Amino acid sequence: MTLLSATALAEQFGVTKGRISQYVSEGKLDGCFEGDGRNRRFDLSKAAAALGKRLDPGQLMGNGAGTRKAIDAVDAGAAPEPRGGNGASQLPSDDSDRYNMARTLKAEEEARRLRRQNAEAEGSYVLASEVAIQTRRQIAQEVSEFENVIRDAARQVADECEVDFKVVRAIMLRTFRAHREKRAEALDRVAEAAGMTATEQAEQI
Repeated sequence: MTLLSATALAEQFGVTKGRISQYVSEGKLDGCFEGDGRNRRFDLSKAAAALGKRLDPGQLMGNGAGTRKAIDAVDAGAAPEPRGGNGASQLPSDDSDRYNMARTLKAEEEARRLRRQNAEAEGSYVLASEVAIQTRRQIAQEVSEFENVIRDAARQVADECEVDFKVVRAIMLRTFRAHREKRAEALDRVAEAAGMTATEQAEQI
C-alpha cells in the first residue's frame, strides 16, 4: 500500500493540490485516506479506483511523472546505442532484463523521494543544515554564559584569597578552553566512526 500526501497524490494524477482538496470535500475520496489536515495520507490504489484513474505498474510501486517520461523515452528508442562486441559496457537497449531493472531502480528511487516528502510534511525530518546552525548558536550562547560564571568565580577567589583577579581568571579560562578543545576532538572522532542506525537503514531515505 502506497500512502501519499495531498501534494504527492496531485503529482501522480497530474492535477493541483487544490483539486485533491476539492475531491475530499465532495466526498469522492471517502475511504481512501487516513488522518486529517496536513497529516492526511491517501492510499494511491484506492484513490485511483475512486476517481476512475488508471495506474501503470510503476506508479503502484511509488513511481511518478518523471519516471513515466523516462520510460516513454526508452519505449521510443531515445536511449543512446551502446557499444557492441566483447567490450560492450551495457546490455542492448531492447534487453528486457535491463529495461525491467531500470524501471525497478527508478521506482525505488521515486518511492524513497515520496517517503522523504511525507516525513518532512509530518515534521519527522528536518534539514540537517538548519539543525547545525541552531545547535552552533545554542552552544555559543552556553559557552558565553559559562565564561561569565568563570569570571564571577575568579573574582570571588581573588577576593577571598587576596590574589590578582586577572591572573586567576586567565588560569581558569585557559583550563576551560583546553578542556573544550579535547572534548571537541573526542566528539569529532565519535561522529566520524558513527554509522547509520537500524531505524535509518529501515527508512531507506
